[in-house]
Amino acid sequence: MSSKSRDTGKKKARKNKRVPAARAAVSRPVTLARSAEDCERLAERHPEEREELLMEAADAWRDAGEPERALAVYERLLDRGEGGSERYDLVDAFRISALWDLQRLEEARAGAAAFRTRHPRDAGAWMFVAECFEEAEETATAAEWYTAGVTHVLGAGTPVTADTVEEHPDSFDLETLVIGRHRVRRLLGAPHDDWDEAADELHVRRASSLPGRVRPLDEMHDPIRLRRLRKEGPEALEAEIRELTEALEEERAVRTGPPRACVLFWPAEEFTLLLQRRPKAAEAYGDDHAAHLRQVERSLRQLSDEGAPHLAVGRATVAGLQAHAEADGGSPDTSATRSAYAAELARRGQATAWPPPRNGPCWCGSDRKYKKCCGSPAVN
Repeated sequence: MSSKSRDTGKKKARKNKRVPAARAAVSRPVTLARSAEDCERLAERHPEEREELLMEAADAWRDAGEPERALAVYERLLDRGEGGSERYDLVDAFRISALWDLQRLEEARAGAAAFRTRHPRDAGAWMFVAECFEEAEETATAAEWYTAGVTHVLGAGTPVTADTVEEHPDSFDLETLVIGRHRVRRLLGAPHDDWDEAADELHVRRASSLPGRVRPLDEMHDPIRLRRLRKEGPEALEAEIRELTEALEEERAVRTGPPRACVLFWPAEEFTLLLQRRPKAAEAYGDDHAAHLRQVERSLRQLSDEGAPHLAVGRATVAGLQAHAEADGGSPDTSATRSAYAAELARRGQATAWPPPRNGPCWCGSDRKYKKCCGSPAVN
């Protein structure tokens, strides 16, 4: 996690002491359109949270099937007359993606060309624009964009190795760029080069934390497999994930896997129940569920950047925490008990390995792809 990401998280933590009561309305069960409208209104009333609220509004408009409204929000964020955005290039990448979704292809391509002439250094922004070309099946162009993104982020002349990627402040998104480049080059039938070797090594380092056989990146990016996944849609990917999960559970049953660093995640209903029954929990988690999701992802990325090899998300329940506390003789209100509960979930194989596949379901249970949900660079 970059220092910028950590600073942003600290700013949000400070702001949340004052704003969450006003923002709580956004977390209530309302329609997506209503949620987007609420976020836009709150952005006017709370300028210190303007960018974060408008980004949430844009996401809600897109999920509500209103891409034109989302596009208008992105354009507001890019209007320097209204204050602009701290992550201008990332917001512009979202705008280009929205134009692509609306089939306004000439505008999307013009936006991409303008984006590239600025020579941005934001890995997440490069990733989103490159994926637009990849999803449009313009594979050769996507390969060029992934390559350009890695070059701009690392700097011309910097060797692309697994170590240089992992040591970079934006290692999470940079790694995704390098692996995305491997994927499209595999589709093109291009021979392996040094950057592809780095992608292989990064993949092995990530996958080595999982029990069982490490599936090679060439196999993961096999053109026949990828075409089948595109043709059959999310169902094929979900079936593959289930198959892999079952294999991991079988492997776990016959041998003890390595201990995992597990971060607790409270689903919305459990989060509400937790705060009702254990008000002190707000000191650790706040009272905004959306902020809780972002903090879980940030914590996992920070642990990853610090070298923790075995990471997982534990789906917590109030009943489960209470049962663990009673069995262990501790109090559900202490961080030590919650940490022990997380470790117990990991030991029992009841935690989800992190990170999930970028095109797989997000760990938060939203039914959205991880890359467009908690795995989005906007979480940083």
